[in-house]
Amino acid sequence: MAEFLQFLFSGITVGATYALAALGFTLIYNASNVINFAQGEFIMLGGMLAVFFSQAGLPLPVALALAIAVPALVGIVVEKLAIEPVKGAETVTLIIITIGASLVIRGLVQVWLGKGTFSLPAFSGDVPLHFMGATLMPQSLWVLGVTAVVVVALWYFFNHTLHGKAMLATSHNRTAAELVGINTNWVLLMSFAMSAAIGAMGGILVTPITLTSYDVGIMLGLKGFVGAVVGGLGNGLGAVVGGLLVGVLEAFGAGYISSAYKDAMPFVLILLILFFMPRGLFGGKSTDRV
Repeated sequence: MAEFLQFLFSGITVGATYALAALGFTLIYNASNVINFAQGEFIMLGGMLAVFFSQAGLPLPVALALAIAVPALVGIVVEKLAIEPVKGAETVTLIIITIGASLVIRGLVQVWLGKGTFSLPAFSGDVPLHFMGATLMPQSLWVLGVTAVVVVALWYFFNHTLHGKAMLATSHNRTAAELVGINTNWVLLMSFAMSAAIGAMGGILVTPITLTSYDVGIMLGLKGFVGAVVGGLGNGLGAVVGGLLVGVLEAFGAGYISSAYKDAMPFVLILLILFFMPRGLFGGKSTDRV
Protein backbone atom coordinates (compact mmCIF):
# COMPACT_ATOMS: atom_id res chain seq x y z
CA MET A 1 0.00 0.00 0.00
CA ALA A 2 2.81 2.38 0.89
CA GLU A 3 4.51 1.71 -2.45
CA PHE A 4 1.24 2.30 -4.32
CA LEU A 5 0.68 5.62 -2.54
CA GLN A 6 4.26 6.68 -3.20
CA PHE A 7 3.87 6.16 -6.92
CA LEU A 8 0.48 7.87 -6.83
CA PHE A 9 1.85 10.96 -5.05
CA SER A 10 4.74 11.14 -7.50
CA GLY A 11 2.44 10.74 -10.49
CA ILE A 12 -0.05 13.37 -9.36
CA THR A 13 2.75 15.85 -8.67
CA VAL A 14 4.37 15.57 -12.09
CA GLY A 15 0.93 15.17 -13.68
CA ALA A 16 -0.09 18.57 -12.32
CA THR A 17 2.83 20.07 -14.26
CA TYR A 18 1.69 18.28 -17.40
CA ALA A 19 -1.82 19.60 -16.73
CA LEU A 20 -0.51 23.19 -16.73
CA ALA A 21 1.28 22.53 -20.01
CA ALA A 22 -1.88 20.96 -21.44
CA LEU A 23 -3.91 24.02 -20.38
CA GLY A 24 -1.44 26.17 -22.30
CA PHE A 25 -2.00 24.10 -25.45
CA THR A 26 -5.75 24.32 -24.93
CA LEU A 27 -5.83 28.10 -24.51
CA ILE A 28 -4.05 28.77 -27.78
CA TYR A 29 -5.87 26.03 -29.68
CA ASN A 30 -9.24 27.43 -28.63
CA ALA A 31 -8.32 30.98 -29.61
CA SER A 32 -6.73 30.21 -32.98
CA ASN A 33 -6.73 26.45 -33.78
CA VAL A 34 -2.94 26.68 -33.53
CA ILE A 35 -1.12 23.80 -31.81
CA ASN A 36 1.79 25.63 -30.18
CA PHE A 37 4.76 23.30 -29.92
CA ALA A 38 6.79 26.10 -28.32
CA GLN A 39 4.77 25.54 -25.12
CA GLY A 40 7.48 23.34 -23.66
CA GLU A 41 10.00 26.16 -23.99
CA PHE A 42 7.79 28.44 -21.88
CA ILE A 43 7.97 25.78 -19.15
CA MET A 44 11.75 25.67 -19.50
CA LEU A 45 11.97 29.47 -19.46
CA GLY A 46 10.04 29.66 -16.21
CA GLY A 47 12.46 27.36 -14.40
CA MET A 48 15.65 28.74 -15.95
CA LEU A 49 14.69 32.38 -15.38
CA ALA A 50 13.66 31.70 -11.78
CA VAL A 51 17.14 30.26 -11.18
CA PHE A 52 18.82 33.15 -13.02
CA PHE A 53 16.96 35.89 -11.16
CA SER A 54 17.35 34.24 -7.76
CA GLN A 55 21.08 33.74 -8.32
CA ALA A 56 21.29 37.41 -9.33
CA GLY A 57 20.34 38.28 -5.76
CA LEU A 58 16.69 39.19 -6.20
CA PRO A 59 14.25 38.19 -3.43
CA LEU A 60 12.57 34.91 -4.31
CA PRO A 61 9.04 36.37 -4.76
CA VAL A 62 10.42 39.01 -7.16
CA ALA A 63 12.48 36.41 -9.03
CA LEU A 64 9.44 34.16 -9.45
CA ALA A 65 7.22 37.04 -10.59
CA LEU A 66 9.77 38.04 -13.24
CA ALA A 67 10.16 34.39 -14.28
CA ILE A 68 6.44 34.38 -15.08
CA ALA A 69 6.26 37.85 -16.65
CA VAL A 70 9.22 37.44 -19.03
CA PRO A 71 7.90 34.21 -20.68
CA ALA A 72 4.52 35.96 -21.06
CA LEU A 73 6.31 38.72 -22.98
CA VAL A 74 8.14 36.08 -25.03
CA GLY A 75 4.76 34.52 -25.84
CA ILE A 76 3.51 37.89 -27.10
CA VAL A 77 6.65 38.30 -29.24
CA VAL A 78 6.20 34.81 -30.72
CA GLU A 79 2.60 35.60 -31.62
CA LYS A 80 3.42 39.01 -33.13
CA LEU A 81 6.50 37.95 -35.09
CA ALA A 82 5.73 34.35 -36.02
CA ILE A 83 1.97 33.74 -35.97
CA GLU A 84 0.28 37.02 -36.87
CA PRO A 85 2.18 37.58 -40.16
CA VAL A 86 0.92 34.22 -41.50
CA LYS A 87 -2.63 34.45 -40.18
CA GLY A 88 -4.86 32.10 -42.14
CA ALA A 89 -2.03 29.75 -43.12
CA GLU A 90 -2.50 25.98 -43.22
CA THR A 91 -2.43 24.09 -39.92
CA VAL A 92 0.76 22.24 -40.82
CA THR A 93 2.48 25.54 -41.65
CA LEU A 94 1.56 26.98 -38.26
CA ILE A 95 2.80 23.86 -36.48
CA ILE A 96 6.15 24.10 -38.29
CA ILE A 97 6.40 27.79 -37.33
CA THR A 98 5.84 27.01 -33.64
CA ILE A 99 8.46 24.24 -33.80
CA GLY A 100 10.86 26.78 -35.33
CA ALA A 101 10.07 29.26 -32.53
CA SER A 102 10.77 26.49 -30.02
CA LEU A 103 14.20 25.84 -31.54
CA VAL A 104 15.05 29.55 -31.50
CA ILE A 105 14.07 29.99 -27.84
CA ARG A 106 15.96 26.86 -26.80
CA GLY A 107 19.07 27.91 -28.72
CA LEU A 108 19.08 31.41 -27.24
CA VAL A 109 18.74 30.06 -23.69
CA GLN A 110 21.52 27.55 -24.33
CA VAL A 111 23.86 30.33 -25.48
CA TRP A 112 22.84 32.70 -22.67
CA LEU A 113 22.61 30.39 -19.64
CA GLY A 114 24.65 27.41 -20.79
CA LYS A 115 24.06 23.66 -20.89
CA GLY A 116 24.29 23.07 -17.14
CA THR A 117 21.62 21.68 -14.85
CA PHE A 118 20.13 24.04 -12.27
CA SER A 119 17.85 23.84 -9.27
CA LEU A 120 15.84 26.05 -6.94
CA PRO A 121 15.45 25.58 -3.21
CA ALA A 122 12.10 24.13 -2.17
CA PHE A 123 9.64 26.87 -1.27
CA SER A 124 8.76 25.39 2.15
CA GLY A 125 11.84 23.41 3.06
CA ASP A 126 12.81 19.78 2.49
CA VAL A 127 11.25 18.08 5.52
CA PRO A 128 9.06 15.31 4.06
CA LEU A 129 5.50 14.61 5.12
CA HIS A 130 4.57 11.00 5.90
CA PHE A 131 1.21 9.42 5.11
CA MET A 132 0.47 5.70 5.50
CA GLY A 133 4.10 4.81 4.90
CA ALA A 134 4.49 7.03 1.82
CA THR A 135 6.51 10.24 1.67
CA LEU A 136 5.26 13.52 0.25
CA MET A 137 7.57 16.50 -0.20
CA PRO A 138 6.21 19.96 0.72
CA GLN A 139 7.06 21.17 -2.78
CA SER A 140 4.54 18.69 -4.15
CA LEU A 141 1.83 20.50 -2.21
CA TRP A 142 2.91 23.75 -3.87
CA VAL A 143 2.60 22.12 -7.29
CA LEU A 144 -0.87 20.76 -6.55
CA GLY A 145 -2.07 23.90 -4.79
CA VAL A 146 -0.98 26.33 -7.48
CA THR A 147 -2.39 24.08 -10.20
CA ALA A 148 -5.75 24.05 -8.41
CA VAL A 149 -5.66 27.85 -8.07
CA VAL A 150 -4.87 28.26 -11.78
CA VAL A 151 -7.75 25.95 -12.75
CA VAL A 152 -10.22 27.87 -10.55
CA ALA A 153 -8.90 31.23 -11.80
CA LEU A 154 -9.31 30.15 -15.42
CA TRP A 155 -12.85 28.92 -14.73
CA TYR A 156 -13.73 32.29 -13.20
CA PHE A 157 -12.01 34.18 -16.02
CA PHE A 158 -13.91 32.39 -18.77
CA ASN A 159 -17.28 32.38 -17.04
CA HIS A 160 -17.40 35.73 -15.24
CA THR A 161 -15.24 38.25 -17.13
CA LEU A 162 -15.81 40.09 -20.38
CA HIS A 163 -12.34 39.27 -21.71
CA GLY A 164 -12.81 35.58 -20.94
CA LYS A 165 -16.16 35.49 -22.71
CA ALA A 166 -14.55 37.23 -25.70
CA MET A 167 -11.99 34.43 -25.86
CA LEU A 168 -14.74 31.81 -25.66
CA ALA A 169 -16.69 33.55 -28.43
CA THR A 170 -13.58 33.63 -30.61
CA SER A 171 -12.99 29.92 -30.02
CA HIS A 172 -16.55 29.02 -31.06
CA ASN A 173 -16.78 31.21 -34.16
CA ARG A 174 -14.05 33.70 -35.02
CA THR A 175 -15.97 35.36 -37.83
CA ALA A 176 -19.07 35.87 -35.70
CA ALA A 177 -16.92 37.26 -32.89
CA GLU A 178 -15.39 39.80 -35.27
CA LEU A 179 -18.84 40.80 -36.52
CA VAL A 180 -19.97 41.72 -33.01
CA GLY A 181 -16.87 43.84 -32.44
CA ILE A 182 -14.45 41.49 -30.67
CA ASN A 183 -10.82 42.19 -31.49
CA THR A 184 -9.77 38.63 -32.30
CA ASN A 185 -6.14 39.64 -32.87
CA TRP A 186 -6.03 40.90 -29.29
CA VAL A 187 -7.66 37.67 -28.11
CA LEU A 188 -4.94 35.62 -29.80
CA LEU A 189 -2.24 37.84 -28.30
CA MET A 190 -3.71 37.44 -24.83
CA SER A 191 -4.01 33.68 -25.25
CA PHE A 192 -0.30 33.39 -26.06
CA ALA A 193 0.62 35.54 -23.05
CA MET A 194 -1.60 33.52 -20.70
CA SER A 195 -0.40 30.22 -22.11
CA ALA A 196 3.25 31.22 -21.68
CA ALA A 197 2.65 32.45 -18.12
CA ILE A 198 0.87 29.23 -17.13
CA GLY A 199 3.64 27.13 -18.65
CA ALA A 200 6.27 29.20 -16.80
CA MET A 201 4.44 28.57 -13.52
CA GLY A 202 4.69 24.84 -14.15
CA GLY A 203 8.42 25.12 -14.85
CA ILE A 204 9.02 27.13 -11.68
CA LEU A 205 7.05 24.75 -9.46
CA VAL A 206 8.70 21.57 -10.71
CA THR A 207 12.30 22.87 -10.77
CA PRO A 208 12.96 22.25 -7.03
CA ILE A 209 11.85 18.64 -7.59
CA THR A 210 13.29 17.61 -10.96
CA LEU A 211 15.95 20.28 -11.75
CA THR A 212 15.98 22.23 -15.00
CA SER A 213 18.16 22.86 -18.03
CA TYR A 214 17.86 24.41 -21.47
CA ASP A 215 16.43 21.24 -23.02
CA VAL A 216 13.85 20.08 -20.45
CA GLY A 217 11.05 21.78 -22.36
CA ILE A 218 11.13 19.21 -25.16
CA MET A 219 9.76 16.29 -23.15
CA LEU A 220 7.62 18.40 -20.80
CA GLY A 221 5.95 20.05 -23.77
CA LEU A 222 5.33 16.75 -25.55
CA LYS A 223 3.81 15.19 -22.44
CA GLY A 224 1.66 18.26 -21.95
CA PHE A 225 0.47 17.84 -25.53
CA VAL A 226 -0.31 14.18 -24.84
CA GLY A 227 -2.35 15.27 -21.82
CA ALA A 228 -4.27 17.81 -23.92
CA VAL A 229 -5.05 15.22 -26.62
CA VAL A 230 -5.96 12.50 -24.13
CA GLY A 231 -8.40 14.83 -22.40
CA GLY A 232 -9.79 16.17 -25.66
CA LEU A 233 -7.91 18.95 -27.42
CA GLY A 234 -9.64 22.23 -26.69
CA ASN A 235 -11.33 21.11 -23.47
CA GLY A 236 -10.00 22.73 -20.28
CA LEU A 237 -11.25 20.05 -17.89
CA GLY A 238 -9.93 17.41 -20.25
CA ALA A 239 -6.50 19.06 -20.23
CA VAL A 240 -6.31 18.84 -16.44
CA VAL A 241 -7.58 15.26 -16.27
CA GLY A 242 -5.37 14.21 -19.19
CA GLY A 243 -2.25 15.76 -17.65
CA LEU A 244 -2.87 14.06 -14.30
CA LEU A 245 -3.57 10.75 -16.04
CA VAL A 246 -0.33 10.95 -18.01
CA GLY A 247 1.64 11.68 -14.83
CA VAL A 248 0.07 8.84 -12.86
CA LEU A 249 0.51 6.34 -15.69
CA GLU A 250 4.13 7.39 -16.07
CA ALA A 251 4.82 6.95 -12.35
CA PHE A 252 3.15 3.54 -12.13
CA GLY A 253 4.86 2.39 -15.31
CA ALA A 254 8.26 3.40 -13.98
CA GLY A 255 7.55 1.82 -10.60
CA TYR A 256 5.93 -1.47 -11.57
CA ILE A 257 7.43 -2.12 -15.01
CA SER A 258 10.73 -0.31 -15.55
CA SER A 259 12.01 3.23 -15.32
CA ALA A 260 13.55 2.69 -18.76
CA TYR A 261 10.03 2.88 -20.21
CA LYS A 262 8.93 5.92 -18.20
CA ASP A 263 9.02 8.37 -21.11
CA ALA A 264 7.35 5.89 -23.45
CA MET A 265 4.23 5.47 -21.30
CA PRO A 266 2.51 8.74 -22.32
CA PHE A 267 2.94 7.96 -26.00
CA VAL A 268 1.51 4.47 -25.57
CA LEU A 269 -1.46 6.13 -23.87
CA ILE A 270 -2.01 8.63 -26.69
CA LEU A 271 -1.91 5.84 -29.26
CA LEU A 272 -4.57 3.90 -27.34
CA ILE A 273 -6.75 6.98 -26.86
CA LEU A 274 -6.50 8.00 -30.52
CA PHE A 275 -7.29 4.45 -31.62
CA PHE A 276 -10.32 3.87 -29.40
CA MET A 277 -11.46 7.46 -28.60
CA PRO A 278 -10.13 9.78 -31.34
CA ARG A 279 -11.76 12.86 -29.76
CA GLY A 280 -10.20 12.21 -26.36
CA LEU A 281 -11.93 11.62 -23.04
CA PHE A 282 -13.80 14.93 -23.05
CA GLY A 283 -13.60 15.85 -26.73
CA GLY A 284 -16.35 17.37 -28.85
CA LYS A 285 -18.59 15.61 -31.29
CA SER A 286 -16.53 16.34 -34.39
CA THR A 287 -12.92 15.92 -35.46
CA ASP A 288 -10.69 17.72 -37.92
CA ARG A 289 -8.20 16.01 -40.13
CA VAL A 290 -4.81 17.73 -39.76
